[in-house]
Amino acid sequence: MRKIALEEHFTSPELSSYAHGPGSSMNREGFGRFEKGLLDFDGARLEAMDRAGIELAVLSVTTPGVQAEPDAHLAIRRAREANDLLARQIQRHPTRYAGFAHLPLQDPSAAANELSRCIEDLGFKGAMINGHTNGRYLDEDIYHPFWERVQQLDVPIYLHPRDPHDMPHIYRGHPELLGATWSWTVETATHALRMVFGGTFDRFPGVRLVLGHMGETLPYLLWRLDSRTRIQSGADQGRRRLPSEVIRKHIAVTTTGVCAHAALLCAVSALGEDSVMFSVDYPYEDCSVAAEFIATAPISEAVRAKICHGNAERLLRIEVEQTNRKVA
Repeated sequence: MRKIALEEHFTSPELSSYAHGPGSSMNREGFGRFEKGLLDFDGARLEAMDRAGIELAVLSVTTPGVQAEPDAHLAIRRAREANDLLARQIQRHPTRYAGFAHLPLQDPSAAANELSRCIEDLGFKGAMINGHTNGRYLDEDIYHPFWERVQQLDVPIYLHPRDPHDMPHIYRGHPELLGATWSWTVETATHALRMVFGGTFDRFPGVRLVLGHMGETLPYLLWRLDSRTRIQSGADQGRRRLPSEVIRKHIAVTTTGVCAHAALLCAVSALGEDSVMFSVDYPYEDCSVAAEFIATAPISEAVRAKICHGNAERLLRIEVEQTNRKVA
C-alpha cells in the first residue's frame, strides 16, 4: 500500500548549529549521529523510502531551526534560504518530495508573508512550526495576524516539539527525561492546549493543526480534559465547546515515532479514522520499522488506506498523480 510520510526532516550546514545549540537537550555528538541523514536528499533517504513503500515524504527543517535565532532579521533571511533549498530539492524529485514551510516567527508578519510565498510560489503544503519561538507561544495575541493568513491560505500547520523555554525543576538531575523521551511531549501537548483553551480555534475556525507522535498523549486524555473543564468552568461552560470537541474538529495526528498498535487504536478511536496519518520521523526513526508497524496494525484495509495516504492527500491537497510512482 502506498504511503505518504509527513514528519520527515532535513537540515543545512547553516541550520545545523541550532539543533545542538545553547539550551538544547541534544549535544553536538548526539546530533552528529543524524546529521548525515538530515543533509541527504539523494542517497540513503530515497533508498529507505523505497524499502518502506513510501512514495512521498513531506520534508521540514529539523527542530528548532531559525526559531531559536535571537536576531529576527537573520531568522527571516535563513528561513527564506531554507525554503528555497527545499524547493530546489523538490524540483529535483517532484514525485518523491513535498514541503512544509520554515517560518521566522520572531516577526509574525514576516512569517505570514513567507508562508504565503511558500504556498503560492513554491507549492508547499503547509508549515512546520517547531514549538515556541524564544518563549513566545502561538496562542498569544501577537500571532493573530499570522493565524488570519493561515486561515486565508487554508493550509495545515504541523506543531513539532522543541525543548522548553525554561527548564522545569522536575527535570534537573534527570537528563534521560529530556527531549523526545518525555519533555518534548509535555511541551508540545501543553502548547496545543494553550491554543485550545486560549480560544485560537474559536477566533480562527478554519485553522487545522497537526500533532506528531500519536497526538502527544492528547487522544488518551480527552475525557479527563472535558471532566476537569466542566468542574472549573461551571455554568459558563454551556457557552463554550468542550476541549474534546475542539481537538476532534481542529487537530489531526500522525503516527511518527510511535510504532505501537495500542496507541494507534486509541488515536483512531478517540479522534476518528479521518484524523490519523502515517509518518516516520526520518532520520531519527527507521522507515522500515514504521512500515511494518502500519502494515500489521489490526485495522481494516479501508482504514489503513486512509492512514497511509488518503487522509494526507485530502488535508494537504496532494494529487494522487503525484504519488503514483511504483516503489520497490
